[in-house]
Amino acid sequence: MAGIVFFQTAALDRMVDFYTERLDASVWLEQAGCTILRHENLLIGFCAGDTSETEGTITLFYDDRSAVDDMYDRLEDRAHGNPTVNEEYDIYQFFAEDPEGRTLEFQTFCHPIDPY
Repeated sequence: MAGIVFFQTAALDRMVDFYTERLDASVWLEQAGCTILRHENLLIGFCAGDTSETEGTITLFYDDRSAVDDMYDRLEDRAHGNPTVNEEYDIYQFFAEDPEGRTLEFQTFCHPIDPY
């Protein structure tokens, strides 16, 4: 199964810049009023609108703790706290937010698994 999660945004160019420059996403497809971004196997579409949809959490998965720590170093100004171990889910994670206030989670599993 494959899919794309779409969000309406009041700041399309700003969102594309943030996700490509700060999160290393790439532009996967440009459409009239919408840009679809790719980060590994995650596709996120942002479509221009009058308001911004900010509900939910966008989780970005990484192979190891050092990659999560690297993202924390890049996004410390937007982070809600330092990376920590969440024992309930056996993950190492931190939360941040994008410029419109969407919750972003950066995580890796504490014990190796094959998530694909």
